[in-house]
Amino acid sequence: MKRFHLHAGKAAVKPLVGPAIALGLAVAMAATPTAALNAAPAAMQDNAILMSVGGSRVVNLSAKMSDVVIADPEVVDVHVRAQNQLYLIAKKPGETTVFVTATNGKVLFSGTVRVGNNLTSIDDMLDLAMPNANIAVNKMNGMVLLTGTIAAPEDAAEAERLTQAFVGKDVTVVSRLRTATPLQVNLQVKIAEVSRDVGHKIGTNFASRDPGIGKFVGNIGGGTRNAVTFDAGGGGTFINPVDGSYTLGGVASILGMDVAAVLDLAESAGLSTTLAQPNLTSLSGETASFLAGGEFPYTVTNGTQGNSLEWKQYGVQLAFTPTVLADGRISLRVRPTVSSLDFSVDLNVPALKTRTAETTVELGSGQAFMIAGLLSNDTGNSVNKVPGLGNIPILGSLFKSRSFQRNETELVIVVTPYLVKPINASDVRLPTDGFRNANQGQGLFLQQGHDGVSGARAPMPSRGPAEQIPPPGPQASSSMPAVAARNDGKRQAKSNAAPGFSF
Repeated sequence: MKRFHLHAGKAAVKPLVGPAIALGLAVAMAATPTAALNAAPAAMQDNAILMSVGGSRVVNLSAKMSDVVIADPEVVDVHVRAQNQLYLIAKKPGETTVFVTATNGKVLFSGTVRVGNNLTSIDDMLDLAMPNANIAVNKMNGMVLLTGTIAAPEDAAEAERLTQAFVGKDVTVVSRLRTATPLQVNLQVKIAEVSRDVGHKIGTNFASRDPGIGKFVGNIGGGTRNAVTFDAGGGGTFINPVDGSYTLGGVASILGMDVAAVLDLAESAGLSTTLAQPNLTSLSGETASFLAGGEFPYTVTNGTQGNSLEWKQYGVQLAFTPTVLADGRISLRVRPTVSSLDFSVDLNVPALKTRTAETTVELGSGQAFMIAGLLSNDTGNSVNKVPGLGNIPILGSLFKSRSFQRNETELVIVVTPYLVKPINASDVRLPTDGFRNANQGQGLFLQQGHDGVSGARAPMPSRGPAEQIPPPGPQASSSMPAVAARNDGKRQAKSNAAPGFSF
């Protein structure tokens, strides 16, 4: 606490601070506008005085003062120019109280003064709010552009919000901030497809031939396919169905004509499963895609410029865009597509059967979600018959063919994102690390194909033993055995040196 005492009897009042403070006051008053504050009784001083470092404030008193008391002179200092006027000078951030009294003990002024940092620019404000960020502020054409790096993805929206509040709503703020360490997301996708086919087919086929000359000529024929070919010498050759169905047939002579009848019977039931497990890794905010399939060409007409050949992708395709949120949460936009070639429209130019799902979810690292319900059900039933005769009970089955086909396909997709970080190359283990071929003894006697452990640490380079030369003794200069011993030591050291990767 600092207390100043003034003598009211003197005509001239000297400053209560030193020359250095007086000089600082003059500079502060020239650089910072000085606001005047009329003093009020102590009971009315409910609001604190807010100041910035380096700023000043003038307090006008209702009477001549005698004493000035400051609780923390390191935060605020005072300067007296007249008996009824007081200057408050902010020195450093903090809070303190100021009391001014008259000669009769009456409190002329009392108040709390809070001093904060002088935020005169957007850069100072962002440095104070985000000390871990490196943000550059550029002003151009009435717009504020934010560039640089931030610590977390959610800091970009916070920096834009603080800047907008600082400059006002009339100024456009554009953020081009990026995370200092981009977060990577690995997406594991399991695509399971189950297809079931059920088919029934029963049909009759007739054919006839008149081998006679000058006799009654007639013909009986019909069916869904060419089932028999008559031979020149009599009889016929039956043609089996190309779809693998069973057939029963025979040839008889009726009224001088050779008549062949064939009954086709088929029933099929098939079940097929397809599983794809693509893994993708992408930076936060970037899009990654995957294709397990192929491409087929098709012709595009360009008018007078001729035709051009383009390619269309098909198969299992996947595109996803992850955005890492606070606390490790991941906002994931996923678009899986499963397509296959369809030759039902044109045997030469295929079409595409495509199933696509697109969704956006939010989940944590290691949590999974499932896309199901992509069910396709195709049913077909066709009847080919002779009008009238095909409607006769029991006997009408000889004059008609019936085919029934049903295809059911269900697609299930399970998606699991993971937050991943790079690892050191020394921590990587491969199945081929530590593998060594067996020597001749191990292969011949122990029937081993290799000598090693799969996934073990790979052999690393090693340094050979240091050359050991015994120190010269008293007789080393004139003794030949000592010289020979040193030479043997050199040869032994060279023979023991074994560089790395020697098995």
